[in-house]
Amino acid sequence: MDGPMQDRLHSTPALQDATMPTTHHPANLSVPRTTWPHRASPRRLAALLAVAAACIAMSGERSYAASQRETPIVLAVRRAQPAVVNISSEKTVVGRSGWENSLSTAQRVNGMGSGVVIDERGYIITNAHVVDRVTSLRVRLLDGGTHEATVIGVDRSTDLALVKIDAGRPLPTIPLGTSHDLMIGETVIAVGNAYGYENTVTRGIISALGRTVKLNEDLTYYDLIQTDSSINPGNSGGALLNIDGDLVGVNVAIRAGASGISFAIPVDTMRRVAADMMSIRKVNRTWHGLTYREAAGAQSPDLELVVEKADGPALSGGFKSGDRIIRLADRPVRNAIDVERGLLGLRAGDRAEVVVRRGESEQHLTLTIEPLAESPSELVWRRLGVRLSTLDAQQVQRFQSRLRGGMFVLQVQQGSPAASAGVQPGDYLVGLQHFETLNYENVLSILTRQEPGSYDPILVHVLRDGQHYEFQVRLASARNEAGATRR
Repeated sequence: MDGPMQDRLHSTPALQDATMPTTHHPANLSVPRTTWPHRASPRRLAALLAVAAACIAMSGERSYAASQRETPIVLAVRRAQPAVVNISSEKTVVGRSGWENSLSTAQRVNGMGSGVVIDERGYIITNAHVVDRVTSLRVRLLDGGTHEATVIGVDRSTDLALVKIDAGRPLPTIPLGTSHDLMIGETVIAVGNAYGYENTVTRGIISALGRTVKLNEDLTYYDLIQTDSSINPGNSGGALLNIDGDLVGVNVAIRAGASGISFAIPVDTMRRVAADMMSIRKVNRTWHGLTYREAAGAQSPDLELVVEKADGPALSGGFKSGDRIIRLADRPVRNAIDVERGLLGLRAGDRAEVVVRRGESEQHLTLTIEPLAESPSELVWRRLGVRLSTLDAQQVQRFQSRLRGGMFVLQVQQGSPAASAGVQPGDYLVGLQHFETLNYENVLSILTRQEPGSYDPILVHVLRDGQHYEFQVRLASARNEAGATRR
């Protein structure tokens, strides 16, 4: 062995001996004498005080040193981490082949991702690709509680999705920051479910802003935040925080084959998309008549919500273009999500008290929620139980060249006719009966037929993993049996 280690090993027996009880020979035992205390000399007293002061100083140094461990990063993570969740999913994958080939064996594939709680009632933002075509979705909270999740909305153009859980209690929400004033070089923190390691925290800096990243032929990301924070599979949908613990981005992608190049969706984009997905128009089928935008405050650098247009209920309530919404139902309003969250639990006919700043004065207004006429998409949701988005011809012609387009199945309502028949999120709806389905009007033309001999059950044609399936969907009752065959 080298000298230092050898010396250390040699010194060990001596140290051990020094700590062991000492055995005295009986002959060495003696009775201690009784002594009386005496007054300490001034010199000795001064020495004792000096030792005590040194001990106190050392204790203070240890306390000061311990406090330095609680860095701004520690505080930021502590503030936001309770609102970051882990998402696990399951989907069925079938081998891709042509329509005429034999059916491949279906396999169940497990997926993972992350999300952030934006409303205490269980509304969670994540990436659209995390929930794409899943057959089951579960959310695990920081305290270990696990809950089934439902997809509320998907925005494929930004790769964002809104899901909801029922935790039976109010949940901690992520503090929302802004991305309009981000600085290249400032510290950011990523929190998520990296490779399944829950609540993993990494840090880095903002490397660039406004990046355009082409993922594939179907999806291009715009205005992304680039960071060198370590982001891995499973981080998708997780939080990108600033040093204050505010959400400034939603982690979305990494550069394959590169090190230290990751991307996040700006929180300003997330707020706009999330507000639309959780709007009372889509969730409750009611409306408030407000059209608004976020803008820099007139009296502070913080963002404010400015009314651009007032229609229907808002117009009747006295709202005007240029009003700055500052409070709704006794809650402060800082962004679009605050408005939709404040109105989410209201029904048609309910009223909400709103405070706006108009010029230099505040105005107290009353907003009455009104029912919304049923749209084509809502009629399809009610009758068939699916939410759809339009596909272009190229997306379906990869599997069948003669098709001119179709509809992408975003969501399937539990217990609906479509769900009972076996239609799944991620399917391409390409036809009903012998008619193509290029838009909602094509779908409604079949669902609303009134003449004798109207279709029920309806023969539904979908593409799933490149294969063509036919489903018998009975509209009369979602509980009726329905079958599927492959062509």
